[in-house]
Amino acid sequence: MIAGGKRQKFFPVAKIFLYSMKSLGKRRKEAGKMIKGFPSTLMDDIQLNITNMIRHTVRNFPEREIVYRTPQGICRYTYLDAYRRMLRLANVLKRLGVEPGDRVGVLDWNTQRHYELYYAIPGTGAVLLQMNLRISPTDLVYVANHSKARVIFLDESLLSIAEAIAPQLETVKAYVIMSDKKLSEIPTRLSPKYSYEEMLAEESAEYDWPVIDEKSAYSACYTSGTTGKPKGVYYSHRGIYLHTIVRALYEGFTCYDNFMQIVPMFHAQGWGHFQSATLVGAKIVLSGRWTVEDIGALVDLMVAEKVTFSNGAPAIFIPMLNYIQGLEEKPDLRGTRFSCGATEPPLAMMKGWKELTGAEFFHGYGATETSPLVTVNILKPSLVDKLSEEEKWELKKKQGLILSGVDLKIVDSAGQELPHDGKSVGEVLIRGPWITGSYFNDPRTKESFVEGFWKSADAAAIDPDGYLKIADRYKDLIKSGGEWISSVDLENTIMAHPGVLEAVVVGLPHPKWEERPLALVVLKEAYKNKVTPEEILDFLKPKFARWQLPDKIKFVKEIPKTSVGKFNKKEIRTAYQDEFSRPGQR
Repeated sequence: MIAGGKRQKFFPVAKIFLYSMKSLGKRRKEAGKMIKGFPSTLMDDIQLNITNMIRHTVRNFPEREIVYRTPQGICRYTYLDAYRRMLRLANVLKRLGVEPGDRVGVLDWNTQRHYELYYAIPGTGAVLLQMNLRISPTDLVYVANHSKARVIFLDESLLSIAEAIAPQLETVKAYVIMSDKKLSEIPTRLSPKYSYEEMLAEESAEYDWPVIDEKSAYSACYTSGTTGKPKGVYYSHRGIYLHTIVRALYEGFTCYDNFMQIVPMFHAQGWGHFQSATLVGAKIVLSGRWTVEDIGALVDLMVAEKVTFSNGAPAIFIPMLNYIQGLEEKPDLRGTRFSCGATEPPLAMMKGWKELTGAEFFHGYGATETSPLVTVNILKPSLVDKLSEEEKWELKKKQGLILSGVDLKIVDSAGQELPHDGKSVGEVLIRGPWITGSYFNDPRTKESFVEGFWKSADAAAIDPDGYLKIADRYKDLIKSGGEWISSVDLENTIMAHPGVLEAVVVGLPHPKWEERPLALVVLKEAYKNKVTPEEILDFLKPKFARWQLPDKIKFVKEIPKTSVGKFNKKEIRTAYQDEFSRPGQR
């Protein structure tokens, strides 16, 4: 309740929210079943199917461009062109014997064919199996066998990966090679093999999409965690449909946007941005196959296609900014907004993009298990005049506001919900229509869910304005002398130093303090041999207590990363595990 523009002391908004959450949970627990009210007169049996999106977009925006980058150059077609190929592709799947419920693997980059498969496969009632190109061959084999994939579509450039794992695949009956070459021109040991383009050319562009139970799986993605086997998350048509709509609303997608897909489409459906772009009829730019060495080409494509929206992790935005800093003429990206995830965006990175190009960043939070979006950091109207400019920048580092439709709470070790005071840190628990409720055929489900909530293993606080702030992964928090140190806060402060390109902080075993922080730092080229560890420590001292500072700072050429662009702290901890157990360490 608001009175005279001020919150009443006895009922702050955060307390009202917590009360309603507890009350809702209590009612659901007591009732134990759904309450059926008076019947509506709406067509409630119309199913939310993924193909509805592309059908309606083609009806309204058939001429809108889809631009895709290939090794040969930039190519273009329209939503209508793509849709006709999807219809042919549905007939190809039928010819291959793919039935509703079958899992169909895809090994591909951010290409137009990958885009087509994202609608054609689930449109027939089958399940698109996302095969992460950055996980190990052993894990790829596990994913294919655990899901019982029947067919695999693969880009020609990935033949070596497919051939390496093929002998161990137990259920795959066919391989479809995606290439502009004729099948006879492609040497491969895969069998039986088919040509994507040749099969499409032979099929009709007429196909009657079936009505699919909206609770059926449309796609599957396996977690790329650094411990244990990947866990299978199977997304429903209903869940992804709702996720797509809410993402578009919160992030302001419109048909006037030109969206560029940077996040790999082979994991967590590329964060679902290309689906939101499709929903509203935005122009789509597909980045194709890229590596850090292609940074210049990505920036050039962004400028040439007048991109107004894109997505990525700091692991790609930092090198892009570094490239732009070296350009004599900086690109004008005023009006362009970037959705940033995977890890907290460094303030120096966001400010650098704003100062050099005019582009704006907003942060989001999610996981494979959450489709992935759970929060978005947008500036609430009530804070526009309340916060100073520097406070607004600090706010941007937070993970943001919880999306409508999602329930999220933070709890202590006893499972008790914590207040939204911005200080109380607990584990993030999440539930909602696009949040997974179990892992597919996996005993780890039991330990990962509690009272209908997914346990994220993220430690976070929620401030009185409702903004989530992740302190760290619980496994990455550093426990030193009985106190906790956030590796994330140390990392982002180090990366604010003008000479630092990247930085990671991990806790390592210590004979006296249990754990102590080690920082690995990559310097910018112009600062190499000019910055010392002491200078980095001096840079940290104004913001951290002495006991929170890293015991050692080591300059390295590069920092290991996981398949989704996060710092691979498990690998770093293994490589440096004896760093503080040697004689002479304090």
